[in-house]
Amino acid sequence: MQNILLATDGSKSAEVAAEFLAHLPHRDKVELTVVTVIEIPSIDRAYPMSEWMLKSMEREHAYARESFAKIEQMFAGANVNLRHLIREGDRGVSIVQVARELSAGLIVLGARGHSLVGRILLGSTSEFVATHAHCSVLVVRPRPTPAPDRPLRIAIGYEATPSAQAALEEFLETGWGHQTEVDLVAVISFSSGIAYQIERDPESIIQIATTANQSALIRLHQDVPQAEPHVIESTHVSEGLVTFVETRQSDLLIVGETPRHFLGRALMGSVTRYVVRHAPCSVWITRNRVIRDLGFANETSTQGDT
Repeated sequence: MQNILLATDGSKSAEVAAEFLAHLPHRDKVELTVVTVIEIPSIDRAYPMSEWMLKSMEREHAYARESFAKIEQMFAGANVNLRHLIREGDRGVSIVQVARELSAGLIVLGARGHSLVGRILLGSTSEFVATHAHCSVLVVRPRPTPAPDRPLRIAIGYEATPSAQAALEEFLETGWGHQTEVDLVAVISFSSGIAYQIERDPESIIQIATTANQSALIRLHQDVPQAEPHVIESTHVSEGLVTFVETRQSDLLIVGETPRHFLGRALMGSVTRYVVRHAPCSVWITRNRVIRDLGFANETSTQGDT
């Protein structure tokens, strides 16, 4: 991933996202653009901005520069080309627009939101970006600090579909290192109403998932020796993935998505939408490779996601 857009508003959630990104491995030099979007209150443009409004905007711009200075320190010595953009407008719309202008391969941003029963709820900006971005999106949630000797723990939602295979390849492109613990998770749902599941017996479905997992595991073990396959049953695929990462205390969940489109806009599928809202850990939605390889960039898709 060589072209990354990091969205920040200077909040604690945004700082956590920047720190998470700063600790991710990368094999090649990264073009990292930090974007700060300043939302302007709705006013009648026929009238000039008042003095207090101008001063408020000046403070916002100064705060944006201060926030960028902190991020510069986080990436000091890293193999990155770092630059800062300040935009004015709606945060979600502007982030998606900048990502498209820069042909970004990944957008990174904090989950935002408030705590409810111990879970960090997804903020409106994060959900908009995750839903509408043309590229992969990493939504970062804060996690309790693990033990110093505990390796990064990653779960990959997997099945024998192009989107899941694309997620696996995008994961491997990052170069996570031999110490990373990876769980390859296939969730079997017998109540989803999917035609091919209705036509086969449960044992056959489980065998298909197990075979697909084992094949992917061979690919994984070339770069990540500490990878394990899991085939689990759940009423819904999305709930199964969330329950797994909760139990496993995963740091990151990676899911692949075949882009859906409506009136020219990319949209999230139901499984992706659920996990990005409810997973207690960070979520990486991968879209790039499946768009490039299958030609979904300008087509309307009716398929689902992993």
